This record gives sequence, C-alpha cells and structure tokens, in this order.
Amino acid sequence: MTTAPGGPLLRVEHLSTVFRLADGHEAAAVDDVSFVIGRGETLGLVGESGSGKSVTALSIVRLVMPPGRIAGGRVEFDGRNLLDLDERAMRAIRGRRIGFVFQEPSVALDPVFTIGYQIAETLAAHGLARGAARRARVHELLEAVRVPDPDRRAKEYPHQLSGGLRQRAMIALALAADPSLLIADEPTTALDVTVQAEILDLLRELRRAFQLSLLLITHDLGIVAEMCDRVAVMYGGRIVEQAPVDRLFSAPQHPYTLGLINCIPGGRPGRRLAAIAGTVPPIGQLPAGCAFSPRCPDRFAPCGDRPPEITAIGTDHEVRCYLQSK
Repeated sequence: MTTAPGGPLLRVEHLSTVFRLADGHEAAAVDDVSFVIGRGETLGLVGESGSGKSVTALSIVRLVMPPGRIAGGRVEFDGRNLLDLDERAMRAIRGRRIGFVFQEPSVALDPVFTIGYQIAETLAAHGLARGAARRARVHELLEAVRVPDPDRRAKEYPHQLSGGLRQRAMIALALAADPSLLIADEPTTALDVTVQAEILDLLRELRRAFQLSLLLITHDLGIVAEMCDRVAVMYGGRIVEQAPVDRLFSAPQHPYTLGLINCIPGGRPGRRLAAIAGTVPPIGQLPAGCAFSPRCPDRFAPCGDRPPEITAIGTDHEVRCYLQSK
C-alpha cells in the first residue's frame, strides 16, 4: 500500500495474536494482518464485532493479556519494531507516542480519582509538566476537547459526567502526552446520535490541531466514509480488503465489503433493511478456507479449501478473495 512521502508512521506486518482455548489449543484472533498508516493519515479498521479489530489495536500497543499472546509479526512505529522493546521502553511509547481512546471510558477511567487528577498523573508519568504548568495543561486539554467549565469538571469524578463528557475526558487523557498516533477504538458506540456527531467533529479538529495520525476502529461504514482516508475491512481475524475510502465505496471487491455497504441505512422508504446472513464465527471455529465462505452468496469450489492470498486490484487496492484471483 502506498503512503505519504517520508514513509509511514506505523507499519504492521504479518501480525498474529493467538489465545489459548479451554481445550489447551491456541487459536488466532488476529491472523497475518498487515497495514500501514501514513503521517497525518486516518485509517479506518472496520468489521463486525468479533472480527479482531480491538485485539489488533491492543496488539499494536502490547496490551494483550493472558491467555492471549502476540505470536508473530512486526509492529514498526517511526522506524522501531515495538515487539522487540522491553516493557520499560514500551511504556515510553505507550501513552507518550501512541495515545489510546478505549471503547468504554467508564471502564477505562479510574472511578476513585478525579478527571483532572488522572490527566495530571499522565503528564507526571511522562515528566511533561509540574505544579502550575501541569494544572494549566489540564485546563488546556479539557478546553481542547470542548469540556465546558474545564476547571470545575477537572475536580469531578467519572461517574459525575455524562457519557459524552466521559468520552471527551478519555480523549483528553489520550492526548495529554502529545502523541503522534491516536488509536480510537469504537469511540462513539455507546453515545446517542447527536453526541456521536460532536465526537467525530472533535476528532477531525484534533487531528488537524495536533497533527495526528489516526487509527479509527468502527463497525460503522458511515463513520468511515466521513472520517477516513483509507480503510481496511477485517473479518475472522484477517484483513480481507484495503483501499482508499472513495475507491472502496465505488468499487468494493470482496463480498463481505459489499455486504457491509449494502447494510448502510438510507434506501427507499418502506424497503426492508439489508443484512448479511449468519454471524461471525467465534475464535477457534473458523472454517478451513475463506472465513467468510459460509456466509458468502458468491462462494464456489476453492473457497472452502484454504484461505485466499492477497490480490492487487490496480494501485493501492488489495483483496483476499478467490473471485478476484480467478
């Protein structure tokens, strides 16, 4: 895949993350995943729940907990392979160079400390500010994410904030150390439609103001169309299609991508909403061939035998599908 001049900020190559199952065997939740994120670029990682998106994000920052483990691959951030670093060196990257907005701020934020204290502790952990300068930076960050009356809100606990304000506080926390890359894992899932729009608008503004690269994880292709430069579609732990966002919507090449696009609401009034038959198979129960083949309306003989290889479709467009390799 092509990237901006100067090389990508993040390059993920053949990443695999496995989990030990109850029977003692290991199964891949992330299987041979590769993508890049250019400097100043937004990549959307999209797919249904259970596709492996969040595990991919946690693998990048090495926060996969047992019984999971990163089994192989390379995660190169600004020229350094993060999988080669010891934990002390990784802590200098995590939070400082790569910020993370978790899916559930009510879980990620510590309930026993105020919002301001948690942001201040992040600044202290990275040695970025002290005393009055630290308090001023907390105010500045809360103001940047549009938290009203930031000095008062800084003294409040997570449970005292609405869902939208908790998410804004989570974003402020992720930006506290001025990272180069922000990973946002389903940042609008639990919010109502109006607040979702506000958070997306905020992320766009922060991307420009802080000169961020952004990995945006979502199941909503509408968000991808609005926010992203490129998109990677994930299913069954594998990336099945990658392309610039306009090309993906105008000429999808994988049946799963087409199915997701067809599921976007907005068709003719009174028309039944489209759906993809079946569900994502659980970890350890993927079919031998293409993971999507049991649900695919276009499957044919090779699909159930072995996973398809990557096929290039012109420039900067890749797909894993036997339909395109015939």
